[in-house]
Amino acid sequence: KGTKKSPTAECLYLEFSHQAEGCIFPLHTSVTLFLLSYCDCEVFNVCLVLTEENADASLPREALPQDLDIHVISRQALPPIVQNCCLPAVVEQPDVFCRAGLAVVLRHIIQKSYEAEPSRKEILELLGFKKTCLKACAEVSQWTRLCELTIPLAVENFLKKSSDQPPTIPEEILQLERKLSEPVRVHNDDKLRRQKLKQQKTAKGKAKSQTDAQQPSKELAGSSKSLELEVAFSKLTVQDPAAAKKEPSHIRKAKASDLPPLEHVFAEGLYFTLADIVLLPCVHHFLVILCREFSEKLQQFPLLASWYQRIQEVPKVKTAASKCGIHFLYLPELLNSESRTHLNSTEAAAGEEPNDPSFTGGPRPTMTKLMEKGIEAIFSPHPCPSWTLDWKNLPAAVSPKEGKMSTDRALRKQQQLNNLAYVVLNQAKPGDRIVDFCSGGGHVGIVLAHMLPSCQVILIENKELSLIRAKKRSDELGLNNIWFIQANMEYFTGMFNIGVALHACGVATDMVIEHCIQMRASFITCPCCYGFIQNTSKFNFPKSEKFKETLSYKEHMILCRFADQTAVQLPPQRRLIGKQCMCLVDMDRATSAEEHGYSVQVISMEPEGCSPKNNMIVGIPI
Repeated sequence: KGTKKSPTAECLYLEFSHQAEGCIFPLHTSVTLFLLSYCDCEVFNVCLVLTEENADASLPREALPQDLDIHVISRQALPPIVQNCCLPAVVEQPDVFCRAGLAVVLRHIIQKSYEAEPSRKEILELLGFKKTCLKACAEVSQWTRLCELTIPLAVENFLKKSSDQPPTIPEEILQLERKLSEPVRVHNDDKLRRQKLKQQKTAKGKAKSQTDAQQPSKELAGSSKSLELEVAFSKLTVQDPAAAKKEPSHIRKAKASDLPPLEHVFAEGLYFTLADIVLLPCVHHFLVILCREFSEKLQQFPLLASWYQRIQEVPKVKTAASKCGIHFLYLPELLNSESRTHLNSTEAAAGEEPNDPSFTGGPRPTMTKLMEKGIEAIFSPHPCPSWTLDWKNLPAAVSPKEGKMSTDRALRKQQQLNNLAYVVLNQAKPGDRIVDFCSGGGHVGIVLAHMLPSCQVILIENKELSLIRAKKRSDELGLNNIWFIQANMEYFTGMFNIGVALHACGVATDMVIEHCIQMRASFITCPCCYGFIQNTSKFNFPKSEKFKETLSYKEHMILCRFADQTAVQLPPQRRLIGKQCMCLVDMDRATSAEEHGYSVQVISMEPEGCSPKNNMIVGIPI
């Protein structure tokens, strides 16, 4: 078992609002407890955090792993850094480094469990190929969003509704059923699909030699998934699947387009991953209600039912589930059902819109259209182009030269930091909170924390290694006014006065600006990767009413695409058009913020050569 807890063990904080039907709410807590149980993880001090409404609630003993030592605390007793984040959250001692949000916390639990018991390779394999399972944040990845946010929330709402009338099946569960019908993409899938083709041809050959007319079709149907199952379960039982001999030439030479698709065994494909762990408690509690009260609706979910049955065969899953009060249902009638009616996805791809017959490609017609409405790419003057931090007299660990970058790049990074620092230093007041969003290795945040000892600086970053690097530099400097939060920015809920972001990719810049507007905080952002901008669940482009009156989404995307063409090696004329497109995209962002009661400027950083992405959007609430 894992190492015994010490007083300095990391604390894991889980929210507890109420319990019903043997299920702990919110479902994020049920999911986290299930993973702790599956990993036999004992390395954390686990605390259930009561919400104010249920301060006197009795603990849900039957749904808590019996061998887990759990403390109960109130929200007020949380360390200050955690009070600013959504739960679940994990905190290292001393309380300045926090991991928040379901996917980040679950990935951390897996890492720590494996470190405590390196012999249990199956724990690390939950992170999938290249350790990327649920790593992409929910704002960027539709799959992470579905697992981490929308399915748990949809199932919670479904469980809360009264059972007087047939329920509305959550769209997110229907979406999951559709997902399970899609072909699987996995590492080496071409090789596996060739094996499947060989298997199918062998099965067909056997079928022809059968005299019983019914037998062949049954055998063929029965063999269609055996390769996927063989591969999936060989990994779980730590045996190699049957070594593939060299394929016959008609299999080896078959075109990729003629190969049969691989089908799902588990949520992400052929292997049991963290995604299955997240979905299991959600799907289980959904199916319990469906079976008991609306069993006729089960027919809509043949693939989900197959997945649910298969998950129970994974070693340790049943034991872990029963410790958490999950007692599996058996759905035999569905497994024999041949009704595989897949709902066609009604979702249009992000940002698609009907063809516009008047649409003309290229940036110039779009720019002309804006000029006719009086909108031109004009920058506000730089407030102090020659200002610089006194880099020579700053401690070495403050400078980006400390990071692993070339001298030339470090100089450009210093120039970028001069621009941001000038604006922040002129706005910040003692006691202010400054948030460095998408902080990476902390270049911006560390400079600001050092220069503004009377302000609290908070670094928010999704990539763990970058944040650990930033913490190391901060420790070298002995900074005591800095927090590190590994989380999607949505999970930071604290108040702040100034938000900064240097080169936040694509819509991350828009998320930073939105977060600042919600808190009525000033913002200083330098956008990046304009080509990655697209409509999302949160934003539609153009953003401002003024630009929407003139440009379609498609035309705005042309500006975004050409805004990325500012690299020094491009011809000067191309770079000039790129810079103008960049300015127009940022003017749309600025105008949108102005429509929310801000005074905003789009400024070109000095010197212009400090970065191909050298725009700075500065917004102050009026």
